[in-house]
Amino acid sequence: MKQPPQKPTASELEILRVLWTRGPSTVREVHDALGEKKDIGYTSVLKFLQIMTAKGTVRRNETQRAHVYEACLPAEQTKRQLASDMLERVFEGSASQLMLHALAGTKTSREEIEELRRLLNEHERNRR
Repeated sequence: MKQPPQKPTASELEILRVLWTRGPSTVREVHDALGEKKDIGYTSVLKFLQIMTAKGTVRRNETQRAHVYEACLPAEQTKRQLASDMLERVFEGSASQLMLHALAGTKTSREEIEELRRLLNEHERNRR
């Protein structure tokens, strides 16, 4: 039976965000994208990608001279898995507690609150 990919660390999530945004990319391309935000070495990015390949969060295409990496799962599926895991482990399955703590810990814009209302209404309509 195939194991689901392991949960990514914070650094691995940064790399996944690059791959989700750019699509399949070389180590150099991922390094350049991350370098715009923080100081990180090329070999560190390479090592992270090798670890992520072993964990099954990215796959490596070796048909070209420069290996190309891509995320194994789409962003939405990964985010859903991480949120579901946090919901169960931290908030004992209570979505309202998760929402309350998320909103209490950050400044939320009017647009985000309206988006949350719209999503809750849509979720409630789909449950009927």
